[in-house]
Amino acid sequence: MLAIRRASAFSLRAPGLKIAAFRACAGHGPVSIHKEDKSSPSELHLFRTDRSVTSRTCNCTVLVPRLFSVGCRCLSSQAGAKSGGEENDDLEDGFSELEAPEASATTEAKVVDGDSSADSASDSESDLSSLDDASLEETLETDLLGETEEDAGKAASKKKYAPSPLLKLILEESGPSMAGALDKYFEDKEFSRPEVYESLLNLRRRKLFGKALQLSEWFEKREDSDFSERDYASRVDLIAKVRGLHKAESYVDSIPKSFREEVVYRTLLANFVTARRLDKAEQLFNKMKDLGFPITVFTCNQMLLLYKRSDRRKIADVLLMMEKENLKPSLFTYQVLIDTKGHSSDIHGMEQVIETMKAEGVEPGIRVQAILARHYASAGLKEKAEDVLKEMEETDLKNNRFIYRTVLPIYAKLGNAEQVERIWKFSESSPRPADCFAAIDAFGKLKNIKQAEAIFEKTIKTNMNSTRPYTIMLKVYAENKMLSKAKELLNRMGDAGCAIGPMAWDSLVKLYVDIGEVEKADSVLQKVVQQTPRLRPMFSTYMTILDQYSKRGDVHNAEKIFQRLRQAGYVARAMPFHALLQTYINANVPAYGIRERMKADNLFPNKALAAQLALVDAFRKTTVSELLD
Repeated sequence: MLAIRRASAFSLRAPGLKIAAFRACAGHGPVSIHKEDKSSPSELHLFRTDRSVTSRTCNCTVLVPRLFSVGCRCLSSQAGAKSGGEENDDLEDGFSELEAPEASATTEAKVVDGDSSADSASDSESDLSSLDDASLEETLETDLLGETEEDAGKAASKKKYAPSPLLKLILEESGPSMAGALDKYFEDKEFSRPEVYESLLNLRRRKLFGKALQLSEWFEKREDSDFSERDYASRVDLIAKVRGLHKAESYVDSIPKSFREEVVYRTLLANFVTARRLDKAEQLFNKMKDLGFPITVFTCNQMLLLYKRSDRRKIADVLLMMEKENLKPSLFTYQVLIDTKGHSSDIHGMEQVIETMKAEGVEPGIRVQAILARHYASAGLKEKAEDVLKEMEETDLKNNRFIYRTVLPIYAKLGNAEQVERIWKFSESSPRPADCFAAIDAFGKLKNIKQAEAIFEKTIKTNMNSTRPYTIMLKVYAENKMLSKAKELLNRMGDAGCAIGPMAWDSLVKLYVDIGEVEKADSVLQKVVQQTPRLRPMFSTYMTILDQYSKRGDVHNAEKIFQRLRQAGYVARAMPFHALLQTYINANVPAYGIRERMKADNLFPNKALAAQLALVDAFRKTTVSELLD
């Protein structure tokens, strides 16, 4: 654990910069990390800070440590830390969120009690987030179904995709009739738990969570079901996916206390992380600690993933906790750390984590290689990226079609049209939908619009009910500023009965902004919010417009977008406040009450945000004002 913490002593903006390591603890008095022996070596000399951090629930003092005392295992979104370094580094510290203004997501938002669980991410980040989500879903499948019973686990692992009579029945039935059909199915045969688990696993892998939930509900009502804590946890996960987090929370409270075990809570935690609910996730983590549940690698991985997406400064806290609990990092732990390093443009640090990973006997898998290749490509390290891509292609391609759809956009990012063409020809004879989606995106990046359109037309013939190819093609048109084509495609989506959701809105808004029609982009955003109140636009969609108003110094419209961000549920983030403050600076007008507004959101400004606040302070003293006074 020491080695990984050394390798991931998070220099989040460039090699050599350090992040403060602080311990957030329960409010039973201050916990100090202090210097005790100047001469002793330390693994924590890489962490430093220049201030103490407090919050309503935490009281922490952090000094430059050599030896250290570890406090309670408690996390809080109201506590923060700043890193050393220059002012521009502090500015990025205020941008802890991965949702960059130019972001675009790769998945549509899900409607869950008015919540959209898909947030925004940058172009490469969204691809990487999808890898995180895929890994998380696989972990949940194994955790919730594979270990429920030994026989069920063996059956599920051996027949992951094998169709069964029960599965065929479930796929054919829907609504209230499913329960009756299931009862009839088991009338003349012995009830089989492994068969039910196998069907649940197959439904999950097909993303048919609604049908899986119906099967779970029917299963629980049977007198001979003998529901276990893992069955309840699986049910929590399905409710969160289908009906929303609020319903899932309510269901947890209704579970018999004897079955309300750690696996139930950590499943709910995973869904909070997927929805990027920082406050809820931290509250639940602290509740699990208060209930006396052990801290597991799964739980820590969830917090690492959460902080990677929302506040990377707190990753050090989780690593310290894992060291204290003697938890060995898993492959997913390394995946998150490598991705975080890469996103911070710390290629050397990313490679250090890889070395540590290999030294611990953990071999990088396909997903880790994909992350490496993407970050090498983003950093302009073409040779290194291509070396990793070649390694990926040397694996068993017939059983890993995932590789081709992963390397396609990376080759496109490198501008290697020849390799994109080669890989597409390999898949073209019998392409899967995901292969086509990756190819449309890749050819779009290469500005080969005709080829992207040809693949799109072929795709919609076999995926008539899917909105995915439409949204990807719309993104291609938006990236290439093809407004008329985008409008035609939107009309086709409407005629085909496709849902036009947050991802499509994001592409359209950015297209209007790119061609200079900011007011039109604002109007589009306002209309979609009014017409579809149960879906919220992505964070990046709002930020795209807010940044444009900020550049203009348009305080009125910037404040309007800022308030709509809050109404959509995007609160307590540094990035919108940065854009808003920059609007006042560009307009050369004071921002009355802005400090109080940040305080009300429990947002603690770092050095860069504090510098912006000083510039918009109506009562600040300048050299001229002091002379006049």
